[in-house]
Amino acid sequence: MTSQPPCLSMHYALTPRTFLYSHYFATGLRAATGVIGLTLLALAASDLRTAMTVCIGALCTSLMDLPGPLRHKFNEMLASVLLGTVLTLVISLCAPLPWLLFIVVALVSFLASMMLAFGRRGMPLQFAALFSMTLAMQNMLTPIQSLAHAGLFMAGGLAYLWYAIGLAWLLRRRIKEQVLAEALYELAQYVDIKAGFYDIHTGLDAQLVALIRRQVVLAERQQAARDLVLRGRRGASDQVLVQVHYAMLDLYELVLATQTDYALLRRQFADSEVLTWMRDLVAKAARDIESVAYAVTRHRGSLQKVSYTPELRALDEAISRMEGQPGVSKEGLDLLRSAYSRISGMVGTVAQLHRATTPQAGSLELVPSVDMTPFLTQQKYELGVLRDNLRMDSPIFRFSLRVLLAVLAGLVVAGHLPYASHGYWIVLTIAVILKPSYSMTRQRRRDRLIGTLVGCALTLLILHLTRSPAVLLACLFIATAAGPTFVTIKYRYTAVAASMQILLQISLLLPESGHVVGERLVDTVLGALIATVFSFVLPNWEYRSLPRLLRGVLQASSAYLAASRELLQERAENDFVYRLRRKQFMDSLAALSAALLRMQDEPASKRRAVEEIHQFVLKNYLVASQIAAIRLLLRNHAEALPRDAVNNWLEQACDQACGMLDQARRALDTGLAPRLASAPAAIHADSAWTGWPPLQRRTRMLEDDVRQVAFQAGAIGRALQQTG
Repeated sequence: MTSQPPCLSMHYALTPRTFLYSHYFATGLRAATGVIGLTLLALAASDLRTAMTVCIGALCTSLMDLPGPLRHKFNEMLASVLLGTVLTLVISLCAPLPWLLFIVVALVSFLASMMLAFGRRGMPLQFAALFSMTLAMQNMLTPIQSLAHAGLFMAGGLAYLWYAIGLAWLLRRRIKEQVLAEALYELAQYVDIKAGFYDIHTGLDAQLVALIRRQVVLAERQQAARDLVLRGRRGASDQVLVQVHYAMLDLYELVLATQTDYALLRRQFADSEVLTWMRDLVAKAARDIESVAYAVTRHRGSLQKVSYTPELRALDEAISRMEGQPGVSKEGLDLLRSAYSRISGMVGTVAQLHRATTPQAGSLELVPSVDMTPFLTQQKYELGVLRDNLRMDSPIFRFSLRVLLAVLAGLVVAGHLPYASHGYWIVLTIAVILKPSYSMTRQRRRDRLIGTLVGCALTLLILHLTRSPAVLLACLFIATAAGPTFVTIKYRYTAVAASMQILLQISLLLPESGHVVGERLVDTVLGALIATVFSFVLPNWEYRSLPRLLRGVLQASSAYLAASRELLQERAENDFVYRLRRKQFMDSLAALSAALLRMQDEPASKRRAVEEIHQFVLKNYLVASQIAAIRLLLRNHAEALPRDAVNNWLEQACDQACGMLDQARRALDTGLAPRLASAPAAIHADSAWTGWPPLQRRTRMLEDDVRQVAFQAGAIGRALQQTG
């Protein structure tokens, strides 16, 4: 049997087959239709300059047009309209007085950047505010004209708000489907990486690193799906989406439980085809999950077309033949059987995922009395959050000061240019490139420079071929759609679109303004240089956040172990608390992993304990895998299970693990090596129960992983203390 190509080697929304069904394309198309449509309506009723002002208001508001709960979306877009209108008015009034403009722009830049204290949803609001500010800087208007200009901006923003909210309400199920499908696509990629563990030609460590990186993205996508699918009242039309969501989470836990001793499997069966068949089975499952995601985006039930029978039959026969063969240890054969059983279970769960896409699948709702709020993102915009960050050790405060200083430097440079009427592009470039972390700033700088160069070249080509307003409007529509489509998945494309969008707008307003293309390039380079210099001013290096993130992981791990013990011992009424603690643990692990990846992009002198943190993350991930595997093991060996003996064994194992996590927290704070107790004494195993050997092996693996977590915590603590 031959190996199959991987499920998806790139982001699913970048492949032609799935692009048109993604929420990224839908967002871009919605934004372009609204912005250009409102511009044309305004143009039909007034002159071009008035229409372009309405266009700017709609464009700034469209930056907040992102998938999300309808109520949150309305509040965020309304805040963007009101804030943008006030900034447009204030900046327009100050524009004739350069000294006053300097002060106001600096203050606005600082306050807008402080909005990042509100979390991920604060980032688009921050940029919308800075975008409104920079576009208003070019206006030299009288007070009456400034009021009229701000009024037109507000009219465009409000018109777009109602357009976007109305469309989101009409297409609310469609948006849920698209976001849920994205989580499924990410799960498919996660499973595809799992297939690589059975390939003897791939390194285990490299494969585990890739898995952890995918876990970071998967956690974000699953949370986005929760926020849309599980929030608010759910009607009959949402039944399928809820079913698919819960089936997806069940499959994810089962995939998590497939983690095993791959090194032993490779040593024992490197010359056999069993690993190849296992790899092909898991790779097939990845493509099967992808087909479910594709069906969900097309509002269809999914039919399973993948057959696993050849590999399953071949594996079953091969394992039977290996019994008693020389060179195959009993431990290795037991491990192979266990891996085969878990992969078979995963295949069956994928079939359940297919069935969940049809209304006949039956409800998979949790207990009706359960409040799902703890699983959902709680978005609060409170002044107290800003006040709490007004201190020098706050990363948000330091970033805001950095933006303030960089913008002031940009204004000084722009004031000395011979084409000062377009100097606001420098400030806009700074706002786009300068981000809270050094790694994000570096990536944005590279994408912005390349994107601007390509965008300017394409615009020159278009203007050389035609000056037809109809053609330019068509190109403007495409650029306006491409901007929001690729902003989070391929920002370089967004940078190309943004350059074309602004240059085409200027060409429509001022047909003889071909010189602005060169000015655009110069301003972008100057803005990038300034952003680069100021990325080293009051920097927020990632190592400063490591102690907080590490403690968060250890605390969440302890809570997860406690909830797991209650569930495994059948003392919990349901698995609600277990699922919640697992989510919190994986979220904390994802946050630490993301910080580690960002730190690796920073200068070498600013990196701390990279290898130790890397091992800390891997071992914590394995802890979650061992818990999931133990839960599956008890489910598969439920027959004749000696509950009291098993509970005693689990009690000792979990107490031991929790004690080691307590030692890990102390070791992290002190930098001293943890003093770990020896393993618990063995309990007499009831030979009549077949689950004893795998249970004891799993708990030993769990204790070994937690022990390594504690040792790595001590090593990290020493490294952080030695380097200050």
